[in-house]
Amino acid sequence: MDHKALVAEAASYLETLQGIPRDLHQIPEFALELPKTQERILGSIKGIGEITLGKGLNSIALLIKGAHPGPTVLLRADMDALAVQEDTSEDFKSTNGYMHACGHDLHMAMGIGAAHLIATHKDKLHGDVVVWFQPGEEGHDGAGVMLAEGAHMVSGKKPIAAYGIHVFSAMLPNRVFASRPGAMMASAGDLIVKVHGAGGHGSSPWMSNDPITPLVEAISGLQTFLNKKLNAFDPVIINVGWLEAGDTHTTNVIPETAAFGATVRTFSREHFAKVRVVVAEYLDGIAKSYGVKIEHEFSNSTKVLINEVDAVARVERIVKETFGAQRYFDMPTPMAGGEDMASIIEELGGAFVFLGAHKPGVDFMTAPVNHSNKAEFDDTVLADGAALLAALAFDHLGEPAA
Repeated sequence: MDHKALVAEAASYLETLQGIPRDLHQIPEFALELPKTQERILGSIKGIGEITLGKGLNSIALLIKGAHPGPTVLLRADMDALAVQEDTSEDFKSTNGYMHACGHDLHMAMGIGAAHLIATHKDKLHGDVVVWFQPGEEGHDGAGVMLAEGAHMVSGKKPIAAYGIHVFSAMLPNRVFASRPGAMMASAGDLIVKVHGAGGHGSSPWMSNDPITPLVEAISGLQTFLNKKLNAFDPVIINVGWLEAGDTHTTNVIPETAAFGATVRTFSREHFAKVRVVVAEYLDGIAKSYGVKIEHEFSNSTKVLINEVDAVARVERIVKETFGAQRYFDMPTPMAGGEDMASIIEELGGAFVFLGAHKPGVDFMTAPVNHSNKAEFDDTVLADGAALLAALAFDHLGEPAA
């Protein structure tokens, strides 16, 4: 299948594609239950393949069977919005307290566009394509739920590769695709620490067991301890986001407990596991030295997103051949954000791709970033995104070499 022909075909129905996120943007839904979003997508893919709906979430797995036998490729678009009150100038902005501030409405439109391109030319397909519409990317493990439900196996075969595209309202020039082999995005999770001491009167701290002092030491020394235990060339980020201790209305009471919460980011599977061991060792030492009990829990962790080398090479080749070398950026370092596409790629292989989609006339280095209540996206990139997803599928599943 000629990739440039796919681009031209996608461009011919750009206006139709643009209508999809503008509708979805007005009905944003949160987490795993997205009935209105699911209904809108189903209306746009009716009759082009076999549909399997999720059981524990409002997911959609669309199976497009090729005319010829062969393997399966999976394409993924996420569906959920954020709990953000939108403050943009868009005519179609949301008003229900949620917002597609991360561009997932564009991702769904690109997935729908790719599905139509593939279905139109399925006579050239030597294999099958599964298009996922996935809820719960924003911290609710929607990918993990879909994998557990077997949504990747709807063709009867485990896909040989998975691909997804993520748009950005800033940080990348408009219409530029970006990726990198190996670690592309960090694992992202929470560390919650709670110190149990013994309360008392502030005038007599020796008669109690203050939990605040060991908590402060745990915070101040944690990064240093990690630096001594973990390879500095494989960074770990731990940043405290909240503290909780005592009562702001009084200063003469030593509380019984104190706690903090931190975000934890790692860039390798090795350190994803090792940081848990090192943190437990460190907190255990503080607990013993102060005679307190310290509980800790790691939660809500996405995995490290590690792109396959061959899959990224395929993306780079197709982008440069189809759109021009200036449209591809080889990322020198990973991004510290997390994405549950990591679970899909770990299971199936493949690659994740970024796409610059800032509004025309704004500086991409200073424009409001994804997750901002002021983030705005250029939906003219939809045709190119849909075409790249379809091209990746056809590149895997085109006519086999003689």
